[in-house]
Amino acid sequence: MPALASHRKPRTRVRSTTPAVGLTTAALAGVTLLSTQSATAAPASPKPSIEDVQKKVDDLYRQAGTATQKYNQAKEASAAQRGKVDALLDDVAKRADKLNEARRELGNYAAAQYRTGSIAPTATFFLADDPQSYFDQNQLMDRMAGRQQKAVTDFRTQQAAASKKRAEAVTSLEALTESQDTLRTSKEDVQKKLGEARAMLSKLTAEEKARLAALERKKEAEAKRKAEELARQQAEAKLKADEAAQQAASGSGTGTSTGTGSGSSTTTTTKGEKALAFARSQMGKPYVWGATGPSSYDCSGLTQAAWKAAGVDIPRTTWDQVEIGTRIATADLQPGDLVFFYDDISHVGIYEGDGMMVHAPKPGANVREESIYYMPIYGSVRPA
Repeated sequence: MPALASHRKPRTRVRSTTPAVGLTTAALAGVTLLSTQSATAAPASPKPSIEDVQKKVDDLYRQAGTATQKYNQAKEASAAQRGKVDALLDDVAKRADKLNEARRELGNYAAAQYRTGSIAPTATFFLADDPQSYFDQNQLMDRMAGRQQKAVTDFRTQQAAASKKRAEAVTSLEALTESQDTLRTSKEDVQKKLGEARAMLSKLTAEEKARLAALERKKEAEAKRKAEELARQQAEAKLKADEAAQQAASGSGTGTSTGTGSGSSTTTTTKGEKALAFARSQMGKPYVWGATGPSSYDCSGLTQAAWKAAGVDIPRTTWDQVEIGTRIATADLQPGDLVFFYDDISHVGIYEGDGMMVHAPKPGANVREESIYYMPIYGSVRPA
């Protein structure tokens, strides 16, 4: 019988090519999927322009200034509350001493009564050797009972007062805790804003930093131009005022018409000049948020110290400083006046004259002269 093997069809080796086809298909599918994902993925955000960076950094510094004022406000509130708590705790301690004294007095009465016992008045009368001595002793006991009653009343009064003061101390301690929480939150907010500003600036290339510096110079030049225009207007206004005063004096034949008013103005101007002189003497010292001198300042710390040098105490924060003295129009500014900036009143400087001021600008900068038009003006006051 012929072998069957010769009639078998040769095997087709398909297993060697099928995986290759499958792999190729999978690879194509993967490439297609990746291509589809790449096509549908959101495009990368474009890098912000230098103008946008400048605007963002300026805004972060402004926000840090606002947070600094909140920090200053919370720090003052915390210090005031701490003083109140300490006073209340001292009062509670003193009242505790008085309460203990009243308690001891009551204890003495109770001990005396326990030792002598209590005998009915009739029995005491019959047992007495001398009726007169009984009556004398009875009057003495009445007086002792009155003192005992007074001791009880004093004890209850001291007890109620001590309880009231303890409740006040607890409330004040809670308020102190709240002030300290606000202080901590404000501090963290300042640090966060400044960190964001530094991070943005650190990502700039050397070329971008140069362009940013050029934008700053342009901004400063425009602010200086506006300051020069204000100086020209103020000079013209002063010239007209002087001419009007001379005409009034020559017409009346006397020089007494401006006597009282000029005396008051001179005093105010002198104080303003003293405040300005102090501020100028601090130029070159670094801005540090929350600082009040003498080695560093924030903006309102500098203005407070300057007017203190002139003999005038003003509040700590910009929000409180803007509420004092007399509101002054920009055209009527005199040396020493306080100029406030931004809608949230987060910055302040001391007017120098000719549209310029001395201020503590921002972290990384020193106390310096600058045009009052470098930032948007909110308003101005004359403290005294």
